Amino acid sequence: MFDEREKIVLLIDGANLYATGRALGFDVDYKQLLVYFQKRGYLLRAYYYTTLIEDQEFSSLRPLIDWLDYNGYSVVTKAAKEFTDSTGRRKVKGNIDMELAVDAMELAKSADHFVLFSGNGDFRILVEALQRQGKRVTVISTTATQPPMIADELRRQADNFIDLKSMQKNFGRDIPDRAQDDDFVDED
Repeated sequence: MFDEREKIVLLIDGANLYATGRALGFDVDYKQLLVYFQKRGYLLRAYYYTTLIEDQEFSSLRPLIDWLDYNGYSVVTKAAKEFTDSTGRRKVKGNIDMELAVDAMELAKSADHFVLFSGNGDFRILVEALQRQGKRVTVISTTATQPPMIADELRRQADNFIDLKSMQKNFGRDIPDRAQDDDFVDED
């Protein structure tokens, strides 16, 4: 599936990967994830995309983002919008799909193989555009949950699909015992 001569780019939809890992019962060990892909080709770049609430004094994501930034990842953040829904519950809405797509298209001339960590069906058109340029695209998500975390059209478009569940032994770790934050809504 991977050719060691390939230049690989990782595109990680942070919120989507987090939700997929949680649905499967594990967290991603990002250090091991980098090691895994460095052994499969020349890792040109590893991007991690996420939204943050700008005015928040402390974000539970900040330690992860800082660690990723200092340990081989290119972190792309965007301000999320905070609002109160009709039931009075605080919600956060954010979307970083466009930033991911633009970065992928800019790297298309330098990379051979893109690995997209997302199940978001909106990325199907990006996968198709990369393929038209002769690039291979592997999508990592899961069908092991009900409902599946990957959109069927994205899975069909990808050159390869890898179920995240099958990769747990490579870069999964147990979920620490902490309160879950379910306030994030991906704006699709």
